[in-house]
Amino acid sequence: MTSSDKPGPAADAPTETAATDGNAGTAAATPVAARDWESAAADPQYRAAVVDLLGALAYGELAAFERLAEDAKLAPTLADKAELAKMASAEFHHFERLRDRLAEIGEEPTGAMEPFVAAYDGFHKQTDPSDWLEGLVKAYVGDSIASDFYREVAARLDTDTRELVLAVLDDTGHAGFAVEKVRAAIDADPRVGGRLALWARRLMGEALSQSQRVVADRDALSTMLVGGVADGFDLAEVGKMFSRITEAHTKRMAALGLAA
Repeated sequence: MTSSDKPGPAADAPTETAATDGNAGTAAATPVAARDWESAAADPQYRAAVVDLLGALAYGELAAFERLAEDAKLAPTLADKAELAKMASAEFHHFERLRDRLAEIGEEPTGAMEPFVAAYDGFHKQTDPSDWLEGLVKAYVGDSIASDFYREVAARLDTDTRELVLAVLDDTGHAGFAVEKVRAAIDADPRVGGRLALWARRLMGEALSQSQRVVADRDALSTMLVGGVADGFDLAEVGKMFSRITEAHTKRMAALGLAA
């Protein structure tokens, strides 16, 4: 996945432990973000939330691989095709890591991904790019919003899961590539900027709606966000989270040379 501006909270997950009457350091007293997978997964609701998270991420990476391969067909030069092919390969590698992790913890990867197929496919159907530039903006803007959302969640995960999630959210190189190509196109024809700005705003709305639908449809994930599992956010913090995501989007639009 792609992102050029990472919201702050996910970068430094909380590691403090709470003291108890003679039991400091026990699993019950230690925040999830300071525990490893084996300890945290003893809570079945937390385990279910992580399986959902990994399933959503895995299908998202597989869908990104497919989309980049399709976008390569629209590339104007062989060099551009090769660049997108390399990025698609990186996305597939991320998918493999998530698939293997699901299998490692005793979950069937296809079953974990299945609940998220409709949401992802619906998003991509609603935001099918009409040309090369729209495809670049979609990958840069749409993927980055999703990455920001998952980084926020990662700050509340156990250490093992957090490390994996942050690794698969690493930029595959699409950010710099998209900015370079889109800015060059706008310099060549300023009228392109207006069209792409409208397209990016549409992507923003669709991406946020998709994220909210995914969370709302999965009880374990929604509990993780609003409290009760994994040192979750309260409702006020959820609002702040989406504000941070929106601010990061505005910065990316500026990097592209587009009005937010």
